Amino acid sequence: MVCAPSAAVFAAPKKAYDLSPVQVADGLWMIEGSTEYFTSENGGAIVNCALIETGTGIVIVDTGPSRRYGEALLEVARGLNGRGVTAIVITHHHPDHFFGNQVFGATPIHALPETRALAASEGDGFADNMYRLLGDWMRGTEPVPPNADIASSLLEIGGRTFQTLPLSGHTGADLALLDQKTGTLIAGDLAFLNRAPTTPHADLDAWRAALSTLEGIDAAAILPGHGPLDRSGQSLTQTRAYLDWLEATLEDAALEGLDMVEIMASELPPEFAGMGAMPQEFHRSVAHLYPQIEREALPLGN
Repeated sequence: MVCAPSAAVFAAPKKAYDLSPVQVADGLWMIEGSTEYFTSENGGAIVNCALIETGTGIVIVDTGPSRRYGEALLEVARGLNGRGVTAIVITHHHPDHFFGNQVFGATPIHALPETRALAASEGDGFADNMYRLLGDWMRGTEPVPPNADIASSLLEIGGRTFQTLPLSGHTGADLALLDQKTGTLIAGDLAFLNRAPTTPHADLDAWRAALSTLEGIDAAAILPGHGPLDRSGQSLTQTRAYLDWLEATLEDAALEGLDMVEIMASELPPEFAGMGAMPQEFHRSVAHLYPQIEREALPLGN
Protein backbone atom coordinates (compact mmCIF):
# COMPACT_ATOMS: atom_id res chain seq x y z
CA MET A 1 0.00 0.00 0.00
CA VAL A 2 1.35 3.39 -1.00
CA CYS A 3 0.57 6.17 1.41
CA ALA A 4 -0.24 9.60 0.03
CA PRO A 5 2.31 12.22 1.04
CA SER A 6 1.17 14.51 3.79
CA ALA A 7 0.13 18.05 2.95
CA ALA A 8 3.29 19.26 4.67
CA VAL A 9 5.39 17.74 1.89
CA PHE A 10 3.78 20.08 -0.62
CA ALA A 11 3.62 23.15 1.64
CA ALA A 12 5.59 26.08 0.30
CA PRO A 13 8.27 27.41 2.63
CA LYS A 14 7.19 30.46 4.55
CA LYS A 15 8.45 33.62 2.97
CA ALA A 16 10.62 35.67 5.30
CA TYR A 17 12.10 39.15 5.33
CA ASP A 18 15.78 39.55 6.16
CA LEU A 19 15.88 42.99 7.77
CA SER A 20 19.29 44.43 8.57
CA PRO A 21 19.31 47.57 10.72
CA VAL A 22 22.28 49.91 10.22
CA GLN A 23 23.09 52.49 12.89
CA VAL A 24 23.26 55.91 11.24
CA ALA A 25 23.21 58.20 14.30
CA ASP A 26 23.20 58.01 18.10
CA GLY A 27 20.41 55.60 19.01
CA LEU A 28 18.97 55.67 15.46
CA TRP A 29 18.97 52.78 13.00
CA MET A 30 17.81 52.58 9.40
CA ILE A 31 16.42 49.61 7.53
CA GLU A 32 16.93 50.39 3.85
CA GLY A 33 14.40 49.06 1.37
CA SER A 34 14.90 47.90 -2.18
CA THR A 35 14.74 50.62 -4.84
CA GLU A 36 12.69 48.34 -7.12
CA TYR A 37 8.93 48.32 -7.57
CA PHE A 38 6.85 45.73 -5.66
CA THR A 39 7.80 42.21 -6.77
CA SER A 40 7.31 38.68 -5.51
CA GLU A 41 11.08 38.54 -5.05
CA ASN A 42 11.37 41.56 -2.72
CA GLY A 43 8.07 40.97 -0.93
CA GLY A 44 7.26 44.66 -1.13
CA ALA A 45 10.16 45.57 1.17
CA ILE A 46 10.89 48.78 -0.70
CA VAL A 47 10.41 51.29 2.13
CA ASN A 48 12.97 52.77 4.50
CA CYS A 49 12.14 52.36 8.19
CA ALA A 50 13.74 54.10 11.17
CA LEU A 51 14.15 52.62 14.65
CA ILE A 52 14.96 55.10 17.39
CA GLU A 53 16.01 54.32 20.96
CA THR A 54 14.20 56.14 23.78
CA GLY A 55 14.02 55.73 27.54
CA THR A 56 10.88 53.60 27.27
CA GLY A 57 11.70 51.52 24.21
CA ILE A 58 12.08 51.76 20.45
CA VAL A 59 10.11 54.17 18.29
CA ILE A 60 9.54 52.80 14.79
CA VAL A 61 8.88 55.17 11.91
CA ASP A 62 6.84 53.35 9.23
CA THR A 63 5.99 49.67 9.58
CA GLY A 64 6.32 48.28 6.06
CA PRO A 65 4.07 46.56 3.53
CA SER A 66 2.64 43.54 5.34
CA ARG A 67 1.92 41.79 8.61
CA ARG A 68 4.89 39.53 8.03
CA TYR A 69 7.16 42.54 7.56
CA GLY A 70 5.82 44.05 10.79
CA GLU A 71 6.62 40.83 12.63
CA ALA A 72 10.19 40.91 11.34
CA LEU A 73 10.47 44.58 12.30
CA LEU A 74 9.27 43.80 15.82
CA GLU A 75 11.98 41.16 16.20
CA VAL A 76 14.62 43.63 15.04
CA ALA A 77 13.39 46.19 17.58
CA ARG A 78 13.49 43.66 20.40
CA GLY A 79 17.08 42.86 19.51
CA LEU A 80 18.08 46.51 19.71
CA ASN A 81 16.39 47.33 23.00
CA GLY A 82 15.13 44.91 25.63
CA ARG A 83 12.19 47.18 26.39
CA GLY A 84 10.63 46.50 22.97
CA VAL A 85 8.53 48.97 20.96
CA THR A 86 7.06 51.97 22.77
CA ALA A 87 5.46 53.82 19.83
CA ILE A 88 4.99 53.91 16.08
CA VAL A 89 5.00 56.97 13.81
CA ILE A 90 3.55 56.76 10.29
CA THR A 91 4.68 59.34 7.73
CA HIS A 92 1.79 58.92 5.25
CA HIS A 93 -0.95 56.53 4.18
CA HIS A 94 0.65 54.54 1.35
CA PRO A 95 0.51 50.80 2.08
CA ASP A 96 4.25 50.11 2.04
CA HIS A 97 4.50 52.49 5.00
CA PHE A 98 1.70 51.33 7.32
CA PHE A 99 0.58 47.77 6.55
CA GLY A 100 2.77 46.33 9.31
CA ASN A 101 0.70 48.20 11.94
CA GLN A 102 -1.48 45.28 13.00
CA VAL A 103 1.50 43.56 14.65
CA PHE A 104 1.81 46.27 17.26
CA GLY A 105 -1.53 45.83 19.02
CA ALA A 106 -2.31 48.57 21.52
CA THR A 107 0.95 50.45 20.90
CA PRO A 108 0.33 54.14 20.14
CA ILE A 109 0.53 54.64 16.36
CA HIS A 110 1.02 58.35 15.70
CA ALA A 111 0.21 60.12 12.44
CA LEU A 112 -1.28 63.30 11.11
CA PRO A 113 -5.11 63.33 11.44
CA GLU A 114 -5.47 63.44 7.64
CA THR A 115 -3.20 60.41 7.30
CA ARG A 116 -5.31 58.50 9.81
CA ALA A 117 -8.47 59.32 7.82
CA LEU A 118 -6.91 58.41 4.48
CA ALA A 119 -5.58 55.11 5.82
CA ALA A 120 -9.08 54.24 7.05
CA SER A 121 -10.86 55.21 3.83
CA GLU A 122 -8.36 53.81 1.31
CA GLY A 123 -6.81 50.90 3.20
CA ASP A 124 -9.08 48.16 1.86
CA GLY A 125 -8.49 49.22 -1.73
CA PHE A 126 -4.75 49.28 -1.13
CA ALA A 127 -4.95 45.80 0.38
CA ASP A 128 -6.68 44.38 -2.69
CA ASN A 129 -3.90 45.74 -4.89
CA MET A 130 -1.09 44.58 -2.59
CA TYR A 131 -2.47 41.04 -2.47
CA ARG A 132 -2.54 40.99 -6.27
CA LEU A 133 1.03 42.25 -6.48
CA LEU A 134 2.65 40.24 -3.69
CA GLY A 135 0.50 37.16 -3.16
CA ASP A 136 1.57 35.01 -0.21
CA TRP A 137 3.78 37.73 1.26
CA MET A 138 0.55 39.46 2.27
CA ARG A 139 -1.06 36.48 4.00
CA GLY A 140 -2.96 37.56 7.11
CA THR A 141 -2.40 41.28 6.46
CA GLU A 142 -5.22 43.68 7.26
CA PRO A 143 -4.91 47.48 7.06
CA VAL A 144 -4.85 49.00 10.55
CA PRO A 145 -4.97 52.83 10.54
CA PRO A 146 -2.98 54.89 13.04
CA ASN A 147 -4.72 55.40 16.38
CA ALA A 148 -3.11 58.61 17.73
CA ASP A 149 -3.22 62.02 16.06
CA ILE A 150 -0.20 64.32 15.93
CA ALA A 151 -1.51 67.79 16.68
CA SER A 152 1.51 69.71 17.99
CA SER A 153 4.89 70.79 16.69
CA LEU A 154 6.80 68.59 19.13
CA LEU A 155 6.38 64.89 19.87
CA GLU A 156 8.11 63.61 23.02
CA ILE A 157 8.45 59.86 23.54
CA GLY A 158 10.52 58.29 26.29
CA GLY A 159 12.57 61.43 26.82
CA ARG A 160 13.42 61.85 23.13
CA THR A 161 11.90 64.82 21.31
CA PHE A 162 11.00 65.13 17.65
CA GLN A 163 9.96 68.23 15.75
CA THR A 164 6.92 67.38 13.66
CA LEU A 165 6.55 68.92 10.22
CA PRO A 166 3.02 68.51 8.78
CA LEU A 167 3.38 68.90 5.02
CA SER A 168 1.82 67.62 1.81
CA GLY A 169 2.56 67.07 -1.85
CA HIS A 170 3.47 63.41 -2.17
CA THR A 171 0.04 62.77 -0.65
CA GLY A 172 -2.56 64.99 0.95
CA ALA A 173 -0.75 64.62 4.30
CA ASP A 174 2.99 63.98 4.63
CA LEU A 175 4.77 64.01 7.97
CA ALA A 176 8.49 64.71 8.31
CA LEU A 177 10.27 64.30 11.67
CA LEU A 178 13.41 65.99 12.92
CA ASP A 179 15.13 64.04 15.69
CA GLN A 180 16.38 66.80 17.95
CA LYS A 181 19.03 64.62 19.55
CA THR A 182 20.92 63.88 16.34
CA GLY A 183 19.59 66.37 13.80
CA THR A 184 18.42 63.53 11.57
CA LEU A 185 15.50 64.46 9.31
CA ILE A 186 13.17 61.56 8.57
CA ALA A 187 11.52 62.85 5.41
CA GLY A 188 9.18 60.03 4.42
CA ASP A 189 8.29 60.04 0.74
CA LEU A 190 8.79 63.76 0.34
CA ALA A 191 12.39 62.73 -0.44
CA PHE A 192 13.67 59.99 -2.72
CA LEU A 193 17.29 59.26 -3.57
CA ASN A 194 18.38 57.26 -6.63
CA ARG A 195 14.85 55.88 -6.86
CA ALA A 196 12.10 57.40 -9.00
CA PRO A 197 9.49 59.28 -6.95
CA THR A 198 5.95 57.91 -6.98
CA THR A 199 3.01 60.14 -7.85
CA PRO A 200 -0.41 58.43 -7.44
CA HIS A 201 -1.62 61.17 -5.08
CA ALA A 202 0.86 63.92 -5.93
CA ASP A 203 0.29 67.66 -5.97
CA LEU A 204 3.51 68.86 -7.58
CA ASP A 205 3.27 72.48 -6.43
CA ALA A 206 2.60 71.44 -2.83
CA TRP A 207 5.43 68.91 -3.03
CA ARG A 208 7.90 71.56 -4.17
CA ALA A 209 6.74 73.84 -1.34
CA ALA A 210 7.36 70.99 1.12
CA LEU A 211 10.84 70.49 -0.30
CA SER A 212 11.54 74.19 0.26
CA THR A 213 10.56 73.75 3.92
CA LEU A 214 12.84 70.74 4.30
CA GLU A 215 15.70 72.51 2.53
CA GLY A 216 15.45 75.25 5.15
CA ILE A 217 16.27 72.79 7.94
CA ASP A 218 19.91 72.38 8.87
CA ALA A 219 19.71 68.60 9.10
CA ALA A 220 22.77 66.51 9.90
CA ALA A 221 21.41 63.77 7.64
CA ILE A 222 18.23 62.98 5.73
CA LEU A 223 16.58 59.59 5.83
CA PRO A 224 14.47 59.53 2.64
CA GLY A 225 11.42 57.36 2.16
CA HIS A 226 13.29 55.36 -0.49
CA GLY A 227 17.00 55.19 -1.23
CA PRO A 228 20.20 55.48 0.82
CA LEU A 229 20.86 57.79 3.75
CA ASP A 230 21.66 61.30 2.56
CA ARG A 231 24.25 63.46 4.33
CA SER A 232 24.50 66.13 1.62
CA GLY A 233 20.92 67.15 0.83
CA GLN A 234 21.02 65.40 -2.54
CA SER A 235 17.71 63.63 -1.91
CA LEU A 236 15.90 66.98 -1.80
CA THR A 237 17.61 68.49 -4.85
CA GLN A 238 17.25 65.29 -6.88
CA THR A 239 13.57 64.92 -5.99
CA ARG A 240 12.90 68.54 -6.97
CA ALA A 241 14.81 68.16 -10.25
CA TYR A 242 12.83 65.05 -11.12
CA LEU A 243 9.47 66.67 -10.38
CA ASP A 244 10.41 69.74 -12.41
CA TRP A 245 11.53 67.59 -15.35
CA LEU A 246 8.44 65.38 -15.14
CA GLU A 247 6.02 68.30 -15.19
CA ALA A 248 7.85 70.11 -18.00
CA THR A 249 8.00 66.92 -20.06
CA LEU A 250 4.28 66.31 -19.73
CA GLU A 251 3.40 69.94 -20.46
CA ASP A 252 5.53 69.91 -23.61
CA ALA A 253 3.96 66.62 -24.68
CA ALA A 254 0.48 68.08 -24.28
CA LEU A 255 1.36 71.08 -26.45
CA GLU A 256 2.76 68.70 -29.08
CA GLY A 257 -0.43 66.65 -29.03
CA LEU A 258 1.25 63.42 -27.93
CA ASP A 259 -0.74 60.59 -26.39
CA MET A 260 0.34 58.64 -23.32
CA VAL A 261 1.76 55.74 -25.34
CA GLU A 262 4.01 58.11 -27.25
CA ILE A 263 5.19 59.78 -24.05
CA MET A 264 5.99 56.45 -22.40
CA ALA A 265 8.08 55.48 -25.43
CA SER A 266 10.25 58.59 -25.15
CA GLU A 267 13.89 58.36 -24.10
CA LEU A 268 14.62 59.27 -20.49
CA PRO A 269 17.44 61.70 -19.66
CA PRO A 270 20.56 59.99 -18.29
CA GLU A 271 20.29 61.61 -14.85
CA PHE A 272 16.93 59.88 -14.29
CA ALA A 273 17.10 56.78 -16.49
CA GLY A 274 19.34 54.98 -13.99
CA MET A 275 17.07 55.50 -11.00
CA GLY A 276 15.51 52.50 -9.33
CA ALA A 277 12.05 51.48 -10.60
CA MET A 278 12.55 53.21 -13.93
CA PRO A 279 10.95 53.33 -16.46
CA GLN A 280 7.98 51.80 -14.59
CA GLU A 281 7.50 54.77 -12.28
CA PHE A 282 7.72 57.21 -15.18
CA HIS A 283 5.02 55.25 -16.99
CA ARG A 284 2.85 55.28 -13.88
CA SER A 285 3.35 59.02 -13.46
CA VAL A 286 2.27 59.61 -17.05
CA ALA A 287 -0.96 57.76 -16.27
CA HIS A 288 -1.41 59.64 -12.98
CA LEU A 289 -0.65 63.17 -14.12
CA TYR A 290 -1.02 63.54 -17.88
CA PRO A 291 -4.82 63.68 -18.19
CA GLN A 292 -5.03 66.77 -15.96
CA ILE A 293 -1.96 68.43 -17.49
CA GLU A 294 -3.38 67.81 -20.96
CA ARG A 295 -6.72 69.38 -19.99
CA GLU A 296 -4.97 72.44 -18.60
CA ALA A 297 -2.66 72.83 -21.60
CA LEU A 298 -5.37 72.33 -24.21
CA PRO A 299 -8.68 73.62 -22.83
CA LEU A 300 -11.72 72.72 -24.84
CA GLY A 301 -12.98 75.45 -27.16
CA ASN A 302 -16.54 76.67 -27.36
